[in-house]
Amino acid sequence: MNEIQAIEALSALAQPDRLTAFRMLVQAGPEGLAAGDLAERLEAAPARMSFHLAALERSGLIRKQRQGRKIIYSARMDAMQGLIGFLLEDCCNGSPVQCGFPQITLPKEHA
Repeated sequence: MNEIQAIEALSALAQPDRLTAFRMLVQAGPEGLAAGDLAERLEAAPARMSFHLAALERSGLIRKQRQGRKIIYSARMDAMQGLIGFLLEDCCNGSPVQCGFPQITLPKEHA
């Protein structure tokens, strides 16, 4: 991940509905959630939810796929791991374990 991609991802998450939607998709796992289900859970109008999901998709943090008549969204954990890796790559001189992040495995380009 580069600086521009990180800024785009962080900008996409810097809105309450998008952050909540992303967290819901993380909880849903690889199966994801239908756009309508997300809108219902967030009590958001479908058009508003589509706007937010499009922003998250453009940032690369989520993906969509059609299943019949539904569009299913899922979190791209590789993208989030890339963002975290980018943010932490210089932590403790490149050793996040020393900074208290033993559970984070940086992608190869950051290791």
